[in-house]
Amino acid sequence: MDAELAGRLHDADPVELGQRIRNLRLARGLTQTALADGAVTIGYVSRIEAGQRRPDVALLERFARVLETTPEHLVTGVEPARADEITLTLLNAELALETGAAGEALSALQALDSSGELPRDVRQRVALLTARALEALGDYDEAILALDHLVAEQGPTLIPAMLALSRCHRETGDINRAIDVGERALVALKEVGIDGGDEAIRLVVTLAAAYYERGDIGHGARIAMEAIRRAEAMGSAEARAAAYWEASIFESRRGDTSTAVLHARRALDLLTGGEDYRNLARLHIQLGNMLLRTDPPQVDEAIAQLEGAKIKLATSSASVIDIAHCDVALARARTLAGDTSAATEIAIRVLEATEGIAPSVAAEAASILGALAASRGDTAAAAKFYRDAVALLTAVGQDRRAAQLWLELGSQLEQLGDSDASRDAYRRAAVASGLQIPAALRVSV
Repeated sequence: MDAELAGRLHDADPVELGQRIRNLRLARGLTQTALADGAVTIGYVSRIEAGQRRPDVALLERFARVLETTPEHLVTGVEPARADEITLTLLNAELALETGAAGEALSALQALDSSGELPRDVRQRVALLTARALEALGDYDEAILALDHLVAEQGPTLIPAMLALSRCHRETGDINRAIDVGERALVALKEVGIDGGDEAIRLVVTLAAAYYERGDIGHGARIAMEAIRRAEAMGSAEARAAAYWEASIFESRRGDTSTAVLHARRALDLLTGGEDYRNLARLHIQLGNMLLRTDPPQVDEAIAQLEGAKIKLATSSASVIDIAHCDVALARARTLAGDTSAATEIAIRVLEATEGIAPSVAAEAASILGALAASRGDTAAAAKFYRDAVALLTAVGQDRRAAQLWLELGSQLEQLGDSDASRDAYRRAAVASGLQIPAALRVSV
């Protein structure tokens, strides 16, 4: 409590603080001598009331006792009863977020924000929770705007705001901005001397994922492994789980599925029993995806992991995109299980839900629909879905993933016997990946 009060005292406007102390002293009918109470000189009290000096926490608490109020009231101007009401509202909003009731949390936060002027630190906490609720509801544009304002203010919510902002940029496909924000957040953590805590580990994990999405797989993997080393040294279960989780993703993408599964199971063991249902669900999704990549794919276990994730997502602070990631994986699993009808239904639902807010997830759904169309022999539909997927990724600069989709389309068309279209898709994959095609082989792409 003293640390929180000290932070609020540091952020308080000394002129407003002094005026508040003076007004309450006069309302109580006290002199400056009575307020000083032998602890400081009358002249020092006068300078505090004039906004020329700022009392320390001990003196502030002494003034509060003499003035029959609370130190928080002197610092913020919020009456004790009102402060209790604000605290209760914030706690209820956080609980609603963690149990999947983002809409309920957003309504309570907006009502609180419009109910009167709030202390700076409370206002920033309200803004951060509001951004988290908007993210959970899939309104990334508004969430990013709110987080941009918080970052610009450089207040006590700076680091969690930057972490959320980096995550939102990554989810919407703006990978370069996600990396830029993440790197600046790491610098900020070092400047305040807390670059070794849980928050730092979570930030490093987020940054590693962004590097992977941009194609910097080696650099991202090194960051993830460094996060594991630091997390193990800390002994924090949450930080260690996050680091193992990210390492599992990189090992999976590099083709070492067995090591990836070991890392993922280690992360699950560390998270199981905790209350972070959103991250636990996301880890189940990751494990499900990796089980689909084993040789042969462990389809039944993957489906069990993904169905379990859906249950956890429904009672957590999961966003629309978290749910979409789970559904995309389920669509792939149902495809491998031979249930193409269910796979098609799920993929269409994801595409409709994410096309306007998360291009990379929408592209995954479109590519699944393309593969399903190809399996039916519908070449035209397959090409359309793949082209839609590529357009979604290209629009946000994800050329590496676009190249992979062109490659998939080329393979599908080749199997269908459409050699000309297949060669065109392979050429487009080469262009998207940055390769130079000899003039003699070049076609319009």
